[in-house]
Amino acid sequence: MTAVEELAAFVSEARWDAVSDTSRELLKQHVLDTLGCGYGALDAAPVRAIREHTADFGGNPLASLIGGGRTSPDRAAFLNGAAVRYLDFNDCFLGRGEACHPSDNLAPVLAAAEYVGAAGAELLTALAVAYQVQVRLAQVAPVRARGFDHSTHGSFAATAGVARVLGLDVERTANAIAICGTAFNALRVTRTGSLSNWKGLAYPNAAFGAVHAAFLARRGVTGPLEVFEGSKGFMDSIAGRFELDWSKEDLEAVKQTIIKRYNAEGHAQSTLDAVLELRKAGVRADDVDRVDVYVFDVAVEIIGPGAGDKHQVGTKEEADHSLPYLVAAALLDGQMTPAQYAEGRVRRADVQSLLLRVDVHEDAALSAAFPAHQGVRIEIQLKDGGGSRSLERLDYADPSTWAALEDKFTSLGGPERLIAMVRRLDELPVAALADQL
Repeated sequence: MTAVEELAAFVSEARWDAVSDTSRELLKQHVLDTLGCGYGALDAAPVRAIREHTADFGGNPLASLIGGGRTSPDRAAFLNGAAVRYLDFNDCFLGRGEACHPSDNLAPVLAAAEYVGAAGAELLTALAVAYQVQVRLAQVAPVRARGFDHSTHGSFAATAGVARVLGLDVERTANAIAICGTAFNALRVTRTGSLSNWKGLAYPNAAFGAVHAAFLARRGVTGPLEVFEGSKGFMDSIAGRFELDWSKEDLEAVKQTIIKRYNAEGHAQSTLDAVLELRKAGVRADDVDRVDVYVFDVAVEIIGPGAGDKHQVGTKEEADHSLPYLVAAALLDGQMTPAQYAEGRVRRADVQSLLLRVDVHEDAALSAAFPAHQGVRIEIQLKDGGGSRSLERLDYADPSTWAALEDKFTSLGGPERLIAMVRRLDELPVAALADQL
């Protein structure tokens, strides 16, 4: 068997009864959180543009859209995925060589599940599959340092989830994954330098491709089955050689992810915890002369100077990937929500002035402790001889209760009627949830 056929066997054999009780509850929590992020972005300009694009081009109304409407499953995967991803508020896996947002896989899996009339437990099983594939590839075959975006892994993960919920056999699953894994390999420039709308659309694009590939394979279209190990395949061209025995994998990867408390890039969560604690302790932004933030190396690489000049911030996309902006806005506003990314807020003089006085540094000890810990040390020098303030945090604790997640969901505009449905999703047909979106 080729590597993709071994992966396909794992996908095809996945069952809900193999998912632990803990992971079952976590998966439902992540579904609620993901949908909330989608509702929160419905008025965002790129999401509105994609909705207009979808209405213009049409598509058989076979899959439901967050906020209302229906279209074809592939277009639903793209539009719902764009809404879910735009705020950069959905869950994260933070690894040494790769980070990703496994909940990006909900949109394509949901679209396919609705199309075939799947049960909620089947959707959740397929989502567990997608989480497992994405997290494990991020761990053993990171691609960021080689110039590729994490959505490259998504071409395998999303297709695996879609194939599972469609009930494809091993052969068709392998072909679906091979098609999408060959066709959708995204460049890391997506998230470096001057950031564009595509930062939030690269994974939805892979999700669109995943649904497209899975339905082609369902009709018998074949793909290159040596996509991983073959000449000029994924290993040769992108990831390098790696070993992954899919026969020994479980469906527990959701346990390795975090849910965000703050609307900001995942590696910034502990820093924002610390900044807001200092603010509550009496540090006023007007009194701050300068801020030095000491973090682990991956945070420096992604939201610090390792990814370009993070003091040049003019858009939402640049703001949520700039640790200086995040620190400055949190000190000024006492929160980090979608409101901190409104164009008028990002460009306002107070935050633009303060972020220039925030510098980000690597701390070797914090780097050694990552990813087991997401530590930060903040040192604030006050004006006019006011002395200094400092705070260290070893970790970030995500909002882990249903009550906290429900508050986040409704604050983003998620309708309360969906909460009870998601909590019982494994007992309901997917159609019941989809009809209420």
